Amino acid sequence: MILLSLLLAVGACDRTTPIKAASKTTETSGQSAASASAYSQFPDIPIPSGANINVEKTLIFGSKPWYGQLSLSTSTRADVMFDFYRNNLEQYDWHELTSVRAPTSILTYDSENRILAISIQASTLRGSEITLTVSPKGSPAPASRPGQAPVQPLQQIQ
Repeated sequence: MILLSLLLAVGACDRTTPIKAASKTTETSGQSAASASAYSQFPDIPIPSGANINVEKTLIFGSKPWYGQLSLSTSTRADVMFDFYRNNLEQYDWHELTSVRAPTSILTYDSENRILAISIQASTLRGSEITLTVSPKGSPAPASRPGQAPVQPLQQIQ
């Protein structure tokens, strides 16, 4: 009985939610809203099959377009997830700016009006942790106007 109680208590501590992978194509076979993917809010991001959302590390604002941070965990290795995103994001109209394959891999993409930064790290036990951060694309800083003092660089403290 004590073992059963302990297992139930540990199971209640799970902070992830299983999700279905989103797809670029839409099903029209009478699919009800209740059975729609948990990731229907993210139609412009490929989601790996079997990924779980980490609700404690996820914060999303708005929709069409959405901004914020989406945290996923998956049982797939980090190097495979790096290749997954690198091979699939272009189909979702994201254009690669830069990428670094390392113990914590970083991929950076842009679209018409947003920037996407992806961090992929091997998880402690197995698989990987993925953080997708989407923000509005900033505009370039305006050049100094005549008569305006130029911006001075920060001074180094010695």
